[in-house]
Amino acid sequence: MASYDGAAHGAGYPGDRMHLQPVGDEPQVDPFAVAAGLHAAVSQAVRGKSEAVRLALVALLSGGHLLVEDVPGTGKTLLAKALAAACGGQFRRVQCTPDLLPADITGTSIWSPATGEWEFRAGPVFANVLLVDELNRASPRTQAALLEPMEEHQVTVDGCGYSLPAPFLCIATENPFGSAGTFALPESQLDRFAIVLRMGLPDRTAEREILTGTGGTDALARIEAVTTPAAVQAAIDATALVHVAPAVLDYVLDLAAATRSDPGVVLGASPRASRGLLRAAQAHAVIAGRGYVSPDDVQAVFVSSLAHRLVLDSGIDATAAAGALGAIMARVAVPRP
Repeated sequence: MASYDGAAHGAGYPGDRMHLQPVGDEPQVDPFAVAAGLHAAVSQAVRGKSEAVRLALVALLSGGHLLVEDVPGTGKTLLAKALAAACGGQFRRVQCTPDLLPADITGTSIWSPATGEWEFRAGPVFANVLLVDELNRASPRTQAALLEPMEEHQVTVDGCGYSLPAPFLCIATENPFGSAGTFALPESQLDRFAIVLRMGLPDRTAEREILTGTGGTDALARIEAVTTPAAVQAAIDATALVHVAPAVLDYVLDLAAATRSDPGVVLGASPRASRGLLRAAQAHAVIAGRGYVSPDDVQAVFVSSLAHRLVLDSGIDATAAAGALGAIMARVAVPRP
């Protein structure tokens, strides 16, 4: 992947739109076109949820993963399937239960009498988009099987490492209202997710479209691939090179530091969390059609990127953390030209 020069306009905001300029002779992928195409395609099925679609694309283009918390029937699986279809990638689904084993996700080695050797049989994690439904119903041991794939994009079985397809996006779901038979996700697991969102109920117009078949699962079969997995990976690589002015980088650092010094926060944003915030802001800029990150991009993803990563004095509570983050964002000075 050739590099992109995104610093041509200095600070990069709020003047003329700046484009990512290709450098070198290699064929280039326009990340803006990839983002716009994916948003339009996914929105054919996921109706009235532009914000959820946008945040899902932020998770994808930032190279991270997505956790969707909501009640059944609000479109969590639909979002994952629509995104996989639009990417032209391979989709796999895992239904979590208490007796699910790590090998049921990663795969296992099987003895082959024909060859006299152990052969690796890949699990469903070997996909471009993996839906892990009701992750909190899996045992902690099985939950932990996702840590290596989500962080290193590989799995290790019997001492051998196997690389996952690129791109690799894990979309996990959990029902926040059902606690019986569930295992709370630990901080290490939550920290692997770039974005956490709730779908919410559709408005009346969107629900009408779902009932009449112009949206929802009936529209899923009509989604055609608008790009390829290779192009999506190239867009992810380009997004990581979107220009960030020093003042905006300092703004990200100030926000992260404020979470660590807040009196109501026991565990603030880690360096991985602040890096995730920066990558999410870069992805948000690309989705907005800009080759530079503005403070508005940082603010747009601040709560969704960090609420699940904070531990308050009352424990892990994303709703309360969202309130605390809102207060932090209100008091941290915003850089302006």
